[in-house]
Amino acid sequence: MARIAVFNQKGGVGKTTTTLNLAGLLTRRGDDPLVIDLDPQAHLTTVCGVAVPRPEVSLYGLYAHGAPLSALTCTTRNGWKLVPSHLELSKVDTQFGKGPAALSRLSNALEREPAERPVLMDSCPMLGVLSLSSVFAADGVLIPISADYLALKGALQMERTLKALEHVLKRRMPRRYLITRYDSRRRMAVDIERQLRERYGDEVCATRIAENVSLAESPASNQDVFDHAPSSRGAQHYTELLEELVVAGFMPAAASKTRPSLRTAPPGARTALAAEQESAVQRQVAFNLKLVHTRRTGA
Repeated sequence: MARIAVFNQKGGVGKTTTTLNLAGLLTRRGDDPLVIDLDPQAHLTTVCGVAVPRPEVSLYGLYAHGAPLSALTCTTRNGWKLVPSHLELSKVDTQFGKGPAALSRLSNALEREPAERPVLMDSCPMLGVLSLSSVFAADGVLIPISADYLALKGALQMERTLKALEHVLKRRMPRRYLITRYDSRRRMAVDIERQLRERYGDEVCATRIAENVSLAESPASNQDVFDHAPSSRGAQHYTELLEELVVAGFMPAAASKTRPSLRTAPPGARTALAAEQESAVQRQVAFNLKLVHTRRTGA
């Protein structure tokens, strides 16, 4: 898979944080990810330090004028490509309707992008043209769920939404549920994880993103966690998440054949290896993930 929508109908669960840090890690392993900010609040755009002088040079230009994504893409200080957002995107539903033409516009635009390029879409929580466009354009949906009661209800709502879209998409959309803001000392967090795994099984990521100060602090300095605190638990957990998604086939394997700089690579991050080493690395990662899961579940 190459196109991932990061989506949950509940806000504050870690969608932008997850998009930001996966994009940073993809860049460090040698890929050239394209990141699309579909939230009119433009939090991801702001964190990346991108100023958008006019709505026409943001994603809004695609809907208003049919501008190609290449004309709207800028390079962030983090080194990856971003199609920025703008508050004017909040008017997309009322200005351009909710029909097939509006819903398929992003998917059609992505068809003109390199097929091998990873695409991450930071979706807004409101169910409308923007969020549905990300699902229509995606190969899979990554659903962050913070370890609290209301987020659990949001997961149930997401499942109903994706199920309702099956007859339109004519397939079951692949998905992974990611537990964020996890604190094993909280009984509620442990109970929510148990309920999620009972309901969704292997679609719940074995990796959990723990509550971590570095993850909360890094956006304030316009950095991903790997720049801000490369030795933090947050950096470690997002590295483990990408490894897990790659092994599961949910994210593409590294495209680069060169090892990234040791100065910028976070501890434990995947690096692009020579072809003859790749299969051995994947087997080792799968074995390690199995051990991690066994320790967490007590199996």
